[in-house]
Amino acid sequence: MSLRERVTRLPLRVRLVAGFSATMLVVLTAAGGFVYWRVQFALDRQLDGDLAASTRVLIPLIQPDGTATADASRLGSSELYQVLDRRGRVLSSSPTLDGSPLITPATVRDSLDGPVRRDIGALLPTTRNPLRVLATRIPATGPAQPAAVLVVAVRRDHRDEALLELLGQLAAALFGALLVTAFVGDRLARFALRPVDRYRAQADDIIAGASGVRLEVPEGRDDEVTRLGHTLNAMLDALEEAVDRERHFVNDASHELRTPLTLLTTRVQLARRRTRSVAEHEAVLAEIETDVVRLVQLAEHLLDVGHGSAEDTEGCDLAVVVAEEARRRGAGSEVSGPVPVRLTPAAVHQLVGNLLDNAARHGGAPIVVRVDAVGECARLQVVDGGPGMSPELLATATRRFTRSPESRATEGFGLGLSLVEALVVRSGGELRLCSGGRHHSYGSVAAAPACAHDGAMRVSVLLPLDRS
Repeated sequence: MSLRERVTRLPLRVRLVAGFSATMLVVLTAAGGFVYWRVQFALDRQLDGDLAASTRVLIPLIQPDGTATADASRLGSSELYQVLDRRGRVLSSSPTLDGSPLITPATVRDSLDGPVRRDIGALLPTTRNPLRVLATRIPATGPAQPAAVLVVAVRRDHRDEALLELLGQLAAALFGALLVTAFVGDRLARFALRPVDRYRAQADDIIAGASGVRLEVPEGRDDEVTRLGHTLNAMLDALEEAVDRERHFVNDASHELRTPLTLLTTRVQLARRRTRSVAEHEAVLAEIETDVVRLVQLAEHLLDVGHGSAEDTEGCDLAVVVAEEARRRGAGSEVSGPVPVRLTPAAVHQLVGNLLDNAARHGGAPIVVRVDAVGECARLQVVDGGPGMSPELLATATRRFTRSPESRATEGFGLGLSLVEALVVRSGGELRLCSGGRHHSYGSVAAAPACAHDGAMRVSVLLPLDRS
């Protein structure tokens, strides 16, 4: 398993804290390194100043043979120096230094071209005699002058001690800062992810079967977690609405299918009770065929009502299709066109057919179909001379399997107006049911014309005109 896979398996809170702490480690290390470099630079510059001052004092006191003059009073007791020839051999040195050269022959050659500074002894691990040296070329007074390089040294004890103390303090500060950062980062991550844990617990309740449960989203906040909560609540509303709608549909369909299925089973049982003639069997089969046809029609209606939600892209002339359907069914028509709409001819045939079927089955003659254009709307009206609908039925007529008590004995399933509403609303239109001076509308169309209440049962379909 790769490192990335191992990291992705860690909890989100752990990854957030680890990432925050790692970032702070990099930032604090860089800041500490910068502070250390500036302090070291300042201390080294001070030592280099002391070395330069000592070099200016000592060079005039060095004789061509490499020995110092007798003017020892100008030399401090703490001065450390060596005089080397071009090969790096010691010609003379201060009393506190032994005969070993402080610098290598390569450094001697470099110093002949310009001053060279070197540190003798490491900071870590600490050495016994840490020194900082400055090697400077001695001006020549003759061609055979052996003295070539003056090496001046100064002890680095205080400088190294200060740097070690600084390193310890920076390490302690870095460790403490990381602890505080990890603690604060963990608290912040827990606080930020607390709503997510709450959402998860509430989601478990919903999975367990709780209904009507919604995520608790704080008011007055607009961050990523609260927006996620609002989105999940909207999704839960849509899912619950869809589940309720489908449950209601299944219950109603089961109730509606029970009668023809029971009747079909009863007819089969009765037919098998005694021996029958061929004519009697044919009569029973005709009755069974009637029941089967009713089941097929009901299934087709259910499929039509639940048919896809994609918008129709093919348009047609509403006036032409409606006039054709009215002639085929023997209904009167008053059509003025053209009236272009964004519906397919098949959808218009289905729409008008259901309205005419309802008018013929539950209404009364005469049945008239009218089509015209009013402003930006295409208007289709089906008017019949029947008794109309009660106010209660107007408000629920488009629900699946809704039927008036008087129509229970007639054919039909109470799905026609539901199919019409689905087609009209899906097309951005409006369905109006008007009866007895009252009306009820489903959907909406901008700048729609007012209803004409004349006492007749009137079903109006308003669709946007297709100007393309």
